Amino acid sequence: MRAVVFDMDGVLFDTERVCMESWIAVADLDGLPDMEKIFPQCIGRNANDSKKIVLEAYGQDFDYDRFRKKASDFFWDSIEKNGLPMMAGVREILDWLKEEKWIVGLASSTKRSSVMHHLGQSGIKDYFQAVVTGDMVEHSKPLPDIYLLACRALGIEPCEAYAVEDSPNGIRSAYAAGMCPLMVPDMLQPDEEMRHLSHHIFKDLAEVLDFMKSKG
Repeated sequence: MRAVVFDMDGVLFDTERVCMESWIAVADLDGLPDMEKIFPQCIGRNANDSKKIVLEAYGQDFDYDRFRKKASDFFWDSIEKNGLPMMAGVREILDWLKEEKWIVGLASSTKRSSVMHHLGQSGIKDYFQAVVTGDMVEHSKPLPDIYLLACRALGIEPCEAYAVEDSPNGIRSAYAAGMCPLMVPDMLQPDEEMRHLSHHIFKDLAEVLDFMKSKG
């Protein structure tokens, strides 16, 4: 292995939780039922695929764009008020990978403007040699497209790279791409499928760093 590709939300930043709170808050205001069941289905997916899930739940005439705009405003208000929540161990693992001259990329289902904002605000953008986002592919995770594109951008074969993911859709995507998936669960806990598809499951990024150090 000579490369690692990270997911962003739920791996580098604790933003999935903020996003879920935003969706549920707007749903409550609009009188929409069961958002706490619908949102988890969207974790790891891009805007196109998330829209399909929401429309299936609330009907094809549901004003999804209005809902997402209100949820986005709620999300950014929270980030502005409380700051961007970074996961523990992010800088430590990125510093080590840089020192050891690993090839490092990012593959996030989130749109590029938000990804670049988060990376820039947190000061970690320069650690990544390639950043691939959800609006660069028609269908994101669990399909392998986004990880295949990331590997091409990094100039590596998928079999040469670890993929660090928190969600089942992300693990499915990395596995389908032919990468070595490492799971650090966040909001969704691993089931038997995840234990089968993941090369290893860790409790946090510190454990991932110890694992990589042990591999030399």
